[in-house]
Amino acid sequence: MLVKNKLIIAALALSLSGCASISDWFADEEELEVRRLKPIEASFNPSIKWDIEVGDGVYDYFSRLTPVAAYDKVFAASRDGLVVAVDPNSGKTLWEQDFANYDNYSLRKALLWYSNRAVSAKISGGLVAAYNSVFFGTEDGYVYSLNEATGEVNWKVSVPGEVIAPPAVDGGVVLVNTTSGQLIALNPSDGVQRWVNETDVPPLSLRGVSAPAADSGGAIIGTPAGKLQVSILETGLVAWETQIASPSGATELERIVDIDVKPLVFGGNVYVISYNGALSAVELRTGQVVWTREYSSYRNVSIAGNRLFVVDKESQLFAIDRRSGVEMWSNVVLKGRNITAATPHGDYVVVGDEYGFVHYFSQDEGKLVARIAVGDDDEEEGIYVEPVSADDVLYVQTRDGKLAAVVKP
Repeated sequence: MLVKNKLIIAALALSLSGCASISDWFADEEELEVRRLKPIEASFNPSIKWDIEVGDGVYDYFSRLTPVAAYDKVFAASRDGLVVAVDPNSGKTLWEQDFANYDNYSLRKALLWYSNRAVSAKISGGLVAAYNSVFFGTEDGYVYSLNEATGEVNWKVSVPGEVIAPPAVDGGVVLVNTTSGQLIALNPSDGVQRWVNETDVPPLSLRGVSAPAADSGGAIIGTPAGKLQVSILETGLVAWETQIASPSGATELERIVDIDVKPLVFGGNVYVISYNGALSAVELRTGQVVWTREYSSYRNVSIAGNRLFVVDKESQLFAIDRRSGVEMWSNVVLKGRNITAATPHGDYVVVGDEYGFVHYFSQDEGKLVARIAVGDDDEEEGIYVEPVSADDVLYVQTRDGKLAAVVKP
């Protein structure tokens, strides 16, 4: 009885002290310290222009489903199968398609199977807009193309392996990188396979895979073995591959060197970062390494001007000179909050965190200048994928499916 009373008193004390959620009741002091945001001297106060619910989001599954702004629309999806096109000014839904499997749906409800849900479509790789279409893939190994204006299915094809990274579309091909180690080129008009490349997958690797990039006639990916590989976009023949990170350490976990990010191509160089490895600049034409620095991450590298923005495994934010690899500034104030990759946005660089906050840093010196809560300070409503910047608006999607348009006054 004494223990029970102490728990009740502790719960009441936490609720009265203004802690945000029930999960605070079970957090240790170290976690509570991470959750507490220190006051800042805000330069401005962002606001939410509109928000909508896109299905049930991705729940607690690993997913990098990202909204995309194109064709005067914002496209977003949920893991279970809902894909929507939204008016960027009003947030009004222009069309929606549901790819969940409803076969025997009533029977499952009657038997209480999987709550009252249909069978999830497991959308995980996407979204990408190009050629007047929206492309995405699923964990069940399907790739879809939808008409951007109506949402109607242009085609659907099966590929060997899960598609958990966004495709790349350029040069008349749709590039899909699967968890089985196959890079596949599809025809964007009908989904017919053009060519396929295979890479070795180590026995132990991270859940994610590198999203492919297409540039200057090359198909560019990072591999689970820590290599950067470029293939000829037209034929699929490997032009070159370069080792970015080599396995080292006493345990298999320490030896993981996956490149799980989308290679960033800019100014004739490819910028890529590996897990337990390095950040490197590599010549696109030759594969020669220009410079390498010791940073480790599984989040995409972004760029604005001559600054690369890197978020490492500890959720520390860095700005690095793209020409030399010299660190220009760092900010560790969000360490431990599992922040997203950084998105350049006007004069700022923006990240989301697992507690539903969006944070603005100045690009020139890395000072935290503004923040806004999009979720409800709860990991289920946290932000796992980087915000999308388009026309002075940030589009942010939370794990529970909220899609919000965030604007600066």
